[in-house]
Amino acid sequence: MTAVIETRGLTKTYGAVRALDGLDLSIPRGGVYGVLGPNGAGKSTLFRILLGLIRATQGEARVMGGSVNEISHMRRMGSMIETPRFPPYMTARQVLRWLALEHGIGGSADIPHWLARVGLSEAADRKVRGFSVGMMQRLGVAAALMSRPELVILDEPTSGMDPPGIQEMRALIRSLATDDGVTVVLASHQLLEVQRVCDRVAILNKGRLVREGSVSELTAVGERLRLAAGPVERVLEALGAKGSRDGDAVLADVSRAEGPALIRALVEQGVDIHEARWVGADLESIFFSETGAVQAPETIHAV
Repeated sequence: MTAVIETRGLTKTYGAVRALDGLDLSIPRGGVYGVLGPNGAGKSTLFRILLGLIRATQGEARVMGGSVNEISHMRRMGSMIETPRFPPYMTARQVLRWLALEHGIGGSADIPHWLARVGLSEAADRKVRGFSVGMMQRLGVAAALMSRPELVILDEPTSGMDPPGIQEMRALIRSLATDDGVTVVLASHQLLEVQRVCDRVAILNKGRLVREGSVSELTAVGERLRLAAGPVERVLEALGAKGSRDGDAVLADVSRAEGPALIRALVEQGVDIHEARWVGADLESIFFSETGAVQAPETIHAV
């Protein structure tokens, strides 16, 4: 895999605080890559270094094959870090036109296209002072994309959005990677959304990388076959030590290779199977396990 971002021994200190602590990370070109971690894990610090907004204390960071701050590489990037702020007296269309001129792409920026892409066509000529947080996020994403970058870094792109807005942003991010060939690097506390949209993730804790890999590989750990079948007692009897009750269903601790034979054997024993699906660890449980964060019942998909 060709790396679009590489860090080696990347360290950033603020007095006695180590925001990044010798971070080694390689983010491949293409797809959607999630950077996860509790507050203070170093995510925003990493992004600011990659964008040339702050300098590392030690170590090296390379973006698009070149050093951070190389103009030729920076022009191939887009970003939205935290909640964007724009002049309140401007309309959404004026904001993008102004930013396009600042970027030197005033004549080539397809502003109507990007307003439509983020779902702001109907609000294009409204002053941004009346925008909700979610609408400001949409406008910030449009601003990050209108130069048609090869790499875009998005920090909490769904912050302040309602469920339909989150779903639309998820579709946009996947479309950027799949249809436009853009490498998307994002940070989010919405772990369920990360699991749905990302191809790979890195989990940071206290400035260090604690886990990295494809979402499918990480969530396949501890995979079991969940059977909605009955009578449940007959299924449990057939499975013995490999079976456990999961509400009205049964979890079978078998491999994928053993699954078809197990289902055939249960059917031959008179078991009615209504549903059979593989379930593994979700990204949320992996996150809390790796970071040691405390999961509160009311924040099931957030940190």
